[in-house]
Amino acid sequence: MSATLTPTRSRRALPPLMQVSDAAAARLRGLYAHGQEGKLLRIAVSTKGCSGMSYDMSWADAPAPTDEAVTNNGVTVLVDRKATLFLIGSIMDYETKALSAGFSFTNPNEKGRCGCGESFHV
Repeated sequence: MSATLTPTRSRRALPPLMQVSDAAAARLRGLYAHGQEGKLLRIAVSTKGCSGMSYDMSWADAPAPTDEAVTNNGVTVLVDRKATLFLIGSIMDYETKALSAGFSFTNPNEKGRCGCGESFHV
C-alpha cells in the first residue's frame, strides 16, 4: 500500500496586530521624549461604558509578561495580551479637533459604538 502526500497549503499572513498612524507616532515621539521619558504606552480593553468595552491607555515603565510589543512607524506601544483579539487590524491615530485632541482607534472588529463614542462592542 502506498501513501499519498497531500500538498501543504501556504498559510495566509496574519494582519498586523495594530498600526500607528503618522500623527499618532509623532505625538507619541513627543510624549516619549518630554513628559514620559523611559515609559511606554500600554493599550488594553476594559469592560465599561454603554456598549460594554472601552479602550484603556496607561503608562508602563517596562513591558509586563502579558504585553505584546508593537513597533510601527518608528514607535513602540504595548498591547495587553487579553486585548489582542479585540485589536487585530486596528489603527491608532491622533486627532486634533476644535475643542479636543486625543488618540482614536479605527477598529475593524467593532460592531457598534455607544452614542457618546466612549465605548464599543464586538
